[in-house]
Amino acid sequence: MTDRSGDRGSASVVIVGLMAGIAALTSLAIPLYSALAMKQSVAAAADAAALAAADVAVGRAPGFPCEVATRVAAANGASVTACSVDGLVATVSASRFLLGIPVVSTATAGPPPGEPD
Repeated sequence: MTDRSGDRGSASVVIVGLMAGIAALTSLAIPLYSALAMKQSVAAAADAAALAAADVAVGRAPGFPCEVATRVAAANGASVTACSVDGLVATVSASRFLLGIPVVSTATAGPPPGEPD
């Protein structure tokens, strides 16, 4: 027979090591998923702001395109960093900060290509 008294508790050490590894991976994954969700949120805000600015440029809504875009982006939790209108096409860049890092997205809206102005 072999003496296994030296192996007592070794499974506990392995389990504690596995749990520490899982905790470390989780602590790295949560900020990553937060950044991905934030990116989608900023993209949605930029899209909505560009559509609103294009509606104003076309004449469907009153106001000035970039002012309306700024209000729509703010309502979606983002701020407009750039806004330009070229004819009936509006391009808007929106951003938010996550842990001090800017998350930026740009969207363009206007009539389909080939349609008369």
